[in-house]
Amino acid sequence: MKKTKKTTMTMVLGTLVSLALLLAACGSSGSAGSGSGKEITIGSKNFTENVLLAHMMADLIEAKSDIKVKRTMNLGGSNVVWNALKNNEVQLYPDYTGTIVANYYQEQTGNSDETLEKTKELVKQDHLAFLEPFGINNTYTLAVTRETADKYNLKTFSDLAKVSQDMVLGVEFEFLDRDDGYPGIQKLYSMNFKDTKGMDHGIMYQAIEDGETDVTNAYATDAQIKVHNLVILEDDKEFFPPYDAGPVVRQDTLEQFPELTEILNALQGQLTEEEMQELNAQVDLEGLREDEVAHDFLVRKGLIE
Repeated sequence: MKKTKKTTMTMVLGTLVSLALLLAACGSSGSAGSGSGKEITIGSKNFTENVLLAHMMADLIEAKSDIKVKRTMNLGGSNVVWNALKNNEVQLYPDYTGTIVANYYQEQTGNSDETLEKTKELVKQDHLAFLEPFGINNTYTLAVTRETADKYNLKTFSDLAKVSQDMVLGVEFEFLDRDDGYPGIQKLYSMNFKDTKGMDHGIMYQAIEDGETDVTNAYATDAQIKVHNLVILEDDKEFFPPYDAGPVVRQDTLEQFPELTEILNALQGQLTEEEMQELNAQVDLEGLREDEVAHDFLVRKGLIE
């Protein structure tokens, strides 16, 4: 009889311990940062503006939810980050409508509204979603020094095409290969340079200032345009599509965390090109950190405390 009681007590204690462990495991599975899925990874491309926008999204999510955010910035060019998103290595990042439509899906763009709607439709086939845009159209353009513009009387892309055979084009590596980059311009404007050089975005402007190149690609929101006193040439045949920036996110991530849509859409229309130039300048010219600049902007806008 004594042996039976002892055995029974042991079984009861074992059951209680097992139950406690099970409850603890269940409790931990829903907590942020436990490695159970209550975490998302935000990525960015390898230039200042994209990093800033990614930090803004991360800060908003952390401030407005209990989701833990892992930040993996400066992953590389457009195709690198796009593939990381589709492979679930990152769950969201900031991208641009023109890039998505023309570069990833090789579709024709239209005006800003048309390109946005086409973006939202196209990404569905890869089980992605493009949320509301931030307000900036960071379109590509071509720029030359003021001295070059005066020397050749350059005002438009068509003007440049007439003298391009005497010039060196220095642009980002991916711009040389993208259909919405140099190959497309070359075809539309019959623009053929003496030489082309691919380089990182960060050294393009120094190269043109040092005379190593004569023409560079630029972004409408780039702070370096004013710093280096460059002249933006008019895209008179309207080659470049609109590049409205916004969050692109995996659909399964939105299903897991439906609150993300409302949180990220708080950034809708919050930025102008001039504001983005200023934020870029704070990083590129004043040496401030991207995460600090992004955080301060959100605070000034009243989006976080």
